[in-house]
Amino acid sequence: MISLRRATRLSAAMLFAAALPATLSAQPRLTSPKEFFGHDIGADYELPNYTKLHAFFATIAKQSDRVILDTIGLTEEGRPQIMAIVSSPANLKNLARYKEISSRLALADGLDSAEAAKLAKEGKVVFWIDGGLHATEVLGAQQLIESFYQLTSRTDDETMRILNDCIILMTHANPDGMELVSNWYMQEPDKLRRNSNIPRLYEKYAGHDNNRDAYMNALAETRNMSQQLFVEWNPQIMYNHHQTGPTGTVMAAPPYRDPANYWFHPAMITGLDLVGAALNHRFVLEHKPGLTFRAGSNYSTWWNGGMRTVGYFHNQIGILTETIGNPTPIRVSLVPDRQLRSAGLPMPIAPQEWHFRQSIDYSVSANYAFLDLASRYRETFLFNRWVMGTDQIKNGSKDNWTISPKRVDAMIAQITKDRATASPEANRAGGARGGAAPNIGSAVTNDRYMAELKKPENRDPRAYVLSSAQNDFPTATKFIKALQYSGIQVHRATGSFSANGKSFPAGSWVVMTSQAFRSHVLDMFEPQDHPNDFRYPGGPPIAPYDNAGWTLAFQMGIQFERVLDGLTGPFEKVNGVTTMPMGTIAKGKAGYFVRPEVNDASTVANRLAAVKVKASRIPTAFTDGGTTWPVGTWFIPAGGAADKVVTQAAKDLGVNFAAANSKPGSAQPVQPLRIALIDRYGGSMPTGWTRLLLPPRFPDTGAN
Repeated sequence: MISLRRATRLSAAMLFAAALPATLSAQPRLTSPKEFFGHDIGADYELPNYTKLHAFFATIAKQSDRVILDTIGLTEEGRPQIMAIVSSPANLKNLARYKEISSRLALADGLDSAEAAKLAKEGKVVFWIDGGLHATEVLGAQQLIESFYQLTSRTDDETMRILNDCIILMTHANPDGMELVSNWYMQEPDKLRRNSNIPRLYEKYAGHDNNRDAYMNALAETRNMSQQLFVEWNPQIMYNHHQTGPTGTVMAAPPYRDPANYWFHPAMITGLDLVGAALNHRFVLEHKPGLTFRAGSNYSTWWNGGMRTVGYFHNQIGILTETIGNPTPIRVSLVPDRQLRSAGLPMPIAPQEWHFRQSIDYSVSANYAFLDLASRYRETFLFNRWVMGTDQIKNGSKDNWTISPKRVDAMIAQITKDRATASPEANRAGGARGGAAPNIGSAVTNDRYMAELKKPENRDPRAYVLSSAQNDFPTATKFIKALQYSGIQVHRATGSFSANGKSFPAGSWVVMTSQAFRSHVLDMFEPQDHPNDFRYPGGPPIAPYDNAGWTLAFQMGIQFERVLDGLTGPFEKVNGVTTMPMGTIAKGKAGYFVRPEVNDASTVANRLAAVKVKASRIPTAFTDGGTTWPVGTWFIPAGGAADKVVTQAAKDLGVNFAAANSKPGSAQPVQPLRIALIDRYGGSMPTGWTRLLLPPRFPDTGAN
């Protein structure tokens, strides 16, 4: 028999359960991190590895109806790279539709404002959260575990609203590195002696440089994530967790310091202001001091190549935080200037001992601050992505000028020169007020300066053409593939066509700038013009945060034509990432010639050496069959083993082999070389990149 008091409690419990969404009552209790790992996430001297993280995610995915666990590819060491898709059960049942909406709004093509508004109303904000990119920055991966658990287990109003309005892609950015660093840290029985001072790179080839690969997609992990960020899901917002915060603070956050890159949409700048305000305001109200931004840190929005910055060139709000923290307790240092409140540090933090769990709590709060904003402005973020994409398409479809620093400097120099030669009356009429370039005073004169600034030849290109007739077309195709991994739309010419008064053959690549990700296209083809950044006029320069130039076409030596006018022709859109076009093979009596400009000719030579065939180089220019060949031309003798290598290289490398009617007498056989790579404790990134470039000659031995 049930007592009245117990019956009252049961009735209240039943009423409460009935008031909850049906999805909540159906979800069983989830295994907590403490139950699974044996300690709370962020416990002092504890650092779970990727194997355990993966197992925990899989356990929760089986228990929770808020999770779908996906594998987005394999890492360079062959581990599965996981991405947990977290949202409400109702949203998870309709993922294909929400993915379609997100991508259609991001690409913008063919959508008018009414259709875009309708899709924004129906869609969900797709929000990316990653961790662990730099594996020795251990906080990023550990906060991913805690945030994943809280989002899948909490039932408060804010969490439920976020899950209803958002689809959260929680992705581990560097599984191999986490496994290595955590195992290294935990191998020491004496907790007080544990450290992350690992002896090798914490990504197989790139180490810390894996966050310089987002524009080139050279690494498997980068390609896996680019596919999700710019092809599959196209999140409106992505959050890239890093470590460590500036000395005397806890976290560096958006908005960031100047300079802002002139290629991306201006809404990237104001969007960072918006998300930064949400984070900063929440931290103040949660009494979490030590958050700094703008001039409080050295992070800018100029460079392409990093995970959060490459998104700016795709109209995607990219968030970076740099936060202190280590499983071995540390101290917040005293920096006197950072004890004074400022616009970039509204709540200073006093020097103190700092524990890893505090950093976990800061990271979770940051995730919630951004997710809460995304939830509250769901339709706005979705619709704004379409606005930015549409603007980019329009700018690529007409004459458009992007103003770079050197052009402004030239205008200032001309104004200064004109003022120096103008009459005193003209200078007085100009109102010579402060500034390096005062107004000359005449609307006509100012129009002349603006006309100079916007010369016809200074227009932004509407297209780039990469001729299939260029000497190293396979490398040009590799460049195109790097663009395609980043979601860039590419066309292939199905017939010959003309541009800029020149003829181009079938098979040439054409990249139009009338596409939503136009900024990335321009940034990959155009020279970089980083502003002159000085602390004060005549003072010392402020160094760029990272490399100032990220023009991949220049780095790869691509030959391309800038087309300033509209371009039409026999073009077909290439879907997905292209395969390497088949190279041509013309076998001569003596064998084959390959032009010296072809990068992969060296790969062919290595393959030949492996089957005991020696390729040769010709040290002088020569003529064969009416064709003149330059210095350095490769010669490959005809024969069974060589013919097989040539056939395979034409297929998978796209190398063109021309007929050699005779072997030049000056041909010098190429001898296989043994190349020593110098390494050091902690790993060498140049060594790692070299190993990536030369895998046939450097089989993996498990060490750098």
